[in-house]
Amino acid sequence: MLALDMGATALESDVWITADGHVVMDHDGVVGSWPKSTKLGEMNKSDLPAHIPSLAEFYQECGTNFQLSLDVKDPNAAAAVVDVSREHDASMLERLWLCHPRWQIVAQWRGYSDQVILVDSTRISRIEEGLVERLALLTQAGINALNMHHKDWTTSDVELVRSHGLRAMAWDLQRPSDLKRLLGMNVDAVFSDHVDRMQHAIAERIAHLGSQQN
Repeated sequence: MLALDMGATALESDVWITADGHVVMDHDGVVGSWPKSTKLGEMNKSDLPAHIPSLAEFYQECGTNFQLSLDVKDPNAAAAVVDVSREHDASMLERLWLCHPRWQIVAQWRGYSDQVILVDSTRISRIEEGLVERLALLTQAGINALNMHHKDWTTSDVELVRSHGLRAMAWDLQRPSDLKRLLGMNVDAVFSDHVDRMQHAIAERIAHLGSQQN
């Protein structure tokens, strides 16, 4: 809620599925510390600590008036994510971004909904076939966006993504200079832990564009 109160228009989290079929939101996907840690997929929702909410609980607390990007750590959670979102607020599907580092897996999720936004979340070094070929594959598979680390993007690559009808997204933007640089490339979305820095960088970008039009 704090991020939304500070002006963020979207939230991001990682999701897993428990042994009893609940979608839960957590970064590491384990409870406890090694060597006594337990994977969330091996536990029931009722056995999880209170700081790990289910997706349903998240919607109840925060509502749905925002974009939501979910890094689907356990691919088996994707169908349940769509079902929970649809049950809570069907309009949420068009604001739901599902991300995974293997685009072939992401492509399979199109069967769950025509509305959800599918994202290939990767690094440029992992695109062995080359960016042009990858974009063609994503387009054919019905995937909507390419999300890469901010260091991987160039202005020409953003334009190339756009030319294929896809959206360009950049993650791990923690420094103001990086936010300014990527916004200057006209990416469609930026991910950062610092809402205040994002808001400031966006305001500067809007002011800059406005001054160019005058």
